[in-house]
Amino acid sequence: MSNSATAADLATIDLSEYDPEQSRLMSERCIIVTPDDVAIGALDKKTCHLMENIKKGLLHRAFSAFIFRPDDGKLLLQQRASEKITFPDMWTNTCCSHPLDDFEEEKIEEEQKGVRVAATRKLEHELGIPPHQAPADGFQYLTRIHYLAPSDVDYILFLTAHVDVTPNLNEIRDHKWVDKQELQAMFDDPENSFTPWFKLIARDFLFGWWDELLARRSEDGLLDAKSLVGVADGSKVIKMT
Repeated sequence: MSNSATAADLATIDLSEYDPEQSRLMSERCIIVTPDDVAIGALDKKTCHLMENIKKGLLHRAFSAFIFRPDDGKLLLQQRASEKITFPDMWTNTCCSHPLDDFEEEKIEEEQKGVRVAATRKLEHELGIPPHQAPADGFQYLTRIHYLAPSDVDYILFLTAHVDVTPNLNEIRDHKWVDKQELQAMFDDPENSFTPWFKLIARDFLFGWWDELLARRSEDGLLDAKSLVGVADGSKVIKMT
């Protein structure tokens, strides 16, 4: 049996054959939303990723966090662990996960508080980044993106910070800081594989937002994600395929 599960596979696989911790995490309850990001319920992560449900239009709320160093503007990437049930061994942005219905605070929609809190939680869980180095109020929200696969409404969050990374090897197998040229070289290398959402964000938005961040360096020479207020329209959901 393959060590990777596609969305179609999830309908029939026995999760007990996978890593125990990753199997346990598939029972977490995601927030189900409409295409306009209106919360309408909750379902476990496995159900949310079944292709039969994706084809029916089932959507859940997610976030993608991007951490940049404030001095040199490099972006922190992670390579997902081989133990991951979906998209193992693929490179992606700093952290991508879900606010959960299991936590009341992560359901708060005002000023995107729920996804911000979830981002802080998962950055600590996956990369060991202390919460005080990636506080919920430190993220700059840019916009929301609706992907068809995976079936997310994804909140894009930028953060500029010096962080200490202590990887959870059950979550990530590698990480690195890259500048724009280094990331493009990674995309050009056929030996590398990337998560589908990261490829879409990079294709249409990331490099432009990155340019804006670099162009808005403050008088003290540092970058601040908060300078990106208004760069993207965060009032609507952008649909991407």
